[in-house]
Amino acid sequence: MSTNSIIIAPSILSADFSKLQDEVDSIEKFSDWLQVDVMDGHFVPNLSFGAPVAKWMKTDLLIDIHLMVANPADRVDEFIAMGAKNITFHAEVVEGTDRTALIQKIRDAGATAGIAINPETPLSAVDDVVGDIDLLLVMSVHPGFGGQSFITDVLDKVRAAHAAHPDLMIQMDGGVDDKTAPDCIAAGANNLVSGSYIFGAEDREEAIAALRG
Repeated sequence: MSTNSIIIAPSILSADFSKLQDEVDSIEKFSDWLQVDVMDGHFVPNLSFGAPVAKWMKTDLLIDIHLMVANPADRVDEFIAMGAKNITFHAEVVEGTDRTALIQKIRDAGATAGIAINPETPLSAVDDVVGDIDLLLVMSVHPGFGGQSFITDVLDKVRAAHAAHPDLMIQMDGGVDDKTAPDCIAAGANNLVSGSYIFGAEDREEAIAALRG
């Protein structure tokens, strides 16, 4: 896969919230998407900000919402209202026909729809909707906290997903840095979320370029 087609999505979760707009501005010219992690303290054991805070960010980047929440269907409208263009929910909390309905709700609202799987969740868990989604997010850490180490085993799921669905956008999130990004890309991922590596770098342009390879 050509690195020219790789989407880089800095995760605002790792930014300095006391100067949020400055942090967004620092990566704006070099990135493609901006990911906002939404955590409810239930599906994951941590809390993050929601739409009331995120709506104050000024950016031309595509806003990518990662809903790590127990009730994603109840949260779609607020993030559409603040400009979200992709909304991803977790396979572990939405099942059966509710998944199809949620994907349709997101699309009807004007965004693309993604589904995420945790490191321990098999790829087969999304067989029912993999043909309907715009994005598959393969978590390479356990969701809820930044700065975790990359779980290499999940690359097998990325390879399998890419082989079965070569046109599907595959996003990876967790422990993505200049060391792990080449493995992600080689496995078939074409959308890389990175938080600590980017926002912890003195030269963020250089850090983002390193992820692209």
